[in-house]
Amino acid sequence: MANKISVITGATSGIGRALVFDFARLGDTVILVARDKDRGQRVLKEIKARIQDSNVDLHLCDLSILSSVRNLAEILKSKYKKINLLINNASTHERKRLVTVDGFEEMFAANYLGPFLLTNLLLESLQAAVQADGSAQILNITTPSTTHLDFSDLQSERNFNPSSAFGASSTANLLFTLELARRLETTGIRVNAVCPGWVRSGGLKESFLPHRILSWLTSQSPQKATESVIQVATAPDFESTTGKFFHRDKEIQMDPYAYDRETQQRLWEMSEQLTGLAATKGVTPVNDPHL
Repeated sequence: MANKISVITGATSGIGRALVFDFARLGDTVILVARDKDRGQRVLKEIKARIQDSNVDLHLCDLSILSSVRNLAEILKSKYKKINLLINNASTHERKRLVTVDGFEEMFAANYLGPFLLTNLLLESLQAAVQADGSAQILNITTPSTTHLDFSDLQSERNFNPSSAFGASSTANLLFTLELARRLETTGIRVNAVCPGWVRSGGLKESFLPHRILSWLTSQSPQKATESVIQVATAPDFESTTGKFFHRDKEIQMDPYAYDRETQQRLWEMSEQLTGLAATKGVTPVNDPHL
């Protein structure tokens, strides 16, 4: 993995923080994406102190705010000639319905819509890595979900339930993974989703107490959880794998709803509209009979 550039969102806590250390040890240039400057700088300082000759950079972004996502993408594209690995790891769980400055429900925006936009905006940089190194990849860190999307109420305005809203963002990520993998299947860019299992972190601090207690009792350390992500990202066994969902480096099946192509395409089109991403700037499906 030497001389490769990895971008990791949600890099100041939990599995994101652990992944930054892992990839820094592998010799990558690691780009930490953090929302909070102070926390990001603490992680940056700790890495440089613990890993000699590490090449780590910090960039700030609030993935729930589209202008912040666009700003990050422009900075990364101007500073780096390529990106070999994008790990969409950042997520949030809110007990109450919060609305972003763009008018989106917080979990839908931060967990799905922001990563959707960032990924699309960085596709040229990922393609540059394919040309330079032969391949590139996108890993979406998410959870299994059986929640079906209500396309008439994606922002949970009529009926907000925190578990359902979080589940919807996870389902959206699975739909996004499959649709993007199909659109990129001849480009050399691999796209997979990974569920690292329950991880001890502050990500669920806003969830209800019983949920937090259960997750803590059944969860693993972030350092242990990263093993499966590292495997999918680096092991030769996965170098031609795309459009799959892994748990502890074993492929698992998504809920049948996630495999519905019409639903995948519908979400993609609505996401383009919500983010203002012009269709000509996104990726078009290969082998599409309508083209």
